[in-house]
Amino acid sequence: MIDINLIRTNPDLVKQNIKNKFQDQKLSSVDEILKLDEENRKLKSLGDNLRAKRNTLSGEIGKLVREKKIDEVNKTKAEVNEINEKLKQIEKEEEIISTKIKNIMMTIPNIIDKSVPIGKDDSQNVEIERFGDAVVPNFEIPYHADILDSINGLDKESAGRTSGAGFYYLMGDGARIHEAMIAYGRDYMFEQGFTYCIPPFMIRSDVVNGVMSFAEMEAMMYKIEGEDLFLVGTSEHSMIGKFKEQIIKENELPITMTSYSPCFRKEGGAHGLEERGLYRVHQFEKQEMIVICKPEDSMDWYNKMWKYTVDIFRNLNIPVRTLECCSGDLADLKVKSCDVEAWSPRQKKYFEVGSCSTLGDAQSRRLGIRIKGEKGNYYPHTLNNTVIATPRALIAFLENNLQEDGSIFIPEPLRPYIGGKSIITPKNK
Repeated sequence: MIDINLIRTNPDLVKQNIKNKFQDQKLSSVDEILKLDEENRKLKSLGDNLRAKRNTLSGEIGKLVREKKIDEVNKTKAEVNEINEKLKQIEKEEEIISTKIKNIMMTIPNIIDKSVPIGKDDSQNVEIERFGDAVVPNFEIPYHADILDSINGLDKESAGRTSGAGFYYLMGDGARIHEAMIAYGRDYMFEQGFTYCIPPFMIRSDVVNGVMSFAEMEAMMYKIEGEDLFLVGTSEHSMIGKFKEQIIKENELPITMTSYSPCFRKEGGAHGLEERGLYRVHQFEKQEMIVICKPEDSMDWYNKMWKYTVDIFRNLNIPVRTLECCSGDLADLKVKSCDVEAWSPRQKKYFEVGSCSTLGDAQSRRLGIRIKGEKGNYYPHTLNNTVIATPRALIAFLENNLQEDGSIFIPEPLRPYIGGKSIITPKNK
């Protein structure tokens, strides 16, 4: 949510930002906010004048009582009561208009950074840089589900019986690789000075509304029936929500945390769910990172954060590239975002395995997170980034570390988490 003062002082900037995000249907909302804001300020001015008059009259009542001017006392009291009734009506109207303004403001997209490329959708995202050689080996790379089957590592059939499409059992060495990757990502973030946290896996609607747009919530999140709770689609929502309505001392910044959670997503719409594989599923696990910092430090942190993810994947023998998300591909709260994509030697293309975003002060405004600084309170900037999310990271790992004989090479950084193994050999070949 942007500052309403920006709409008051520079509505053309806000409208151009809406156009840059190809959301022209929201242009009229800016004018509607200005109109409602003007009405609200008139009501506030009228209310302030009436309160001042009431205070003056209340002061006169005591004087009139002392002078025993009973008729004038009664007349003045009646005038005060009349003002009170008018104020009740004004305050009611103010509350209604303020709610309307807030609801519309929640739909206005955040102001994107000047460096963001203008484009309508993800097809117009811009490649920034590649890390590692995108090699296609001289032997065939099987589908990842088949690689897992070769080590007795996957059971989707049983998951279909227990839970339906979009769920899975990871088994044996498949499950061990999965957990090893999560643990390695966690410990890598320890080394960068981040504090480890396991957050709640369910959050209330006021936290959901504070960290994402309503449209995102509807598309992504599962609601717990009969309760004001949602299953987390990603742990940064719970992590940022941890600081809701808190005033943080400036000397405590930056706050840098890394969190583990399972993640639950509807994954509806055009993409659908895979019958055999693990690329698009309802449940996965993720190590995440979040930063809360001073506004002037957010871009520095943004660039540090996505590089952490690149380093992790490169340490696991996985070539990656970074893509700058264009304006039309940015969620409404985001100022700037990039995707980290891993190389698939089977498909001979890259696919998304992580995303890094800075959201400016949008989340802190919505959640009432403030910093107590020397010159007064202000809203901090919030950032989030995927450390490692599996099974997508697992897919990239299997394809890039598969050897010609069907065995899976385990890079050295992962070996301590998997019993010291350097090779996992197929059991069903």
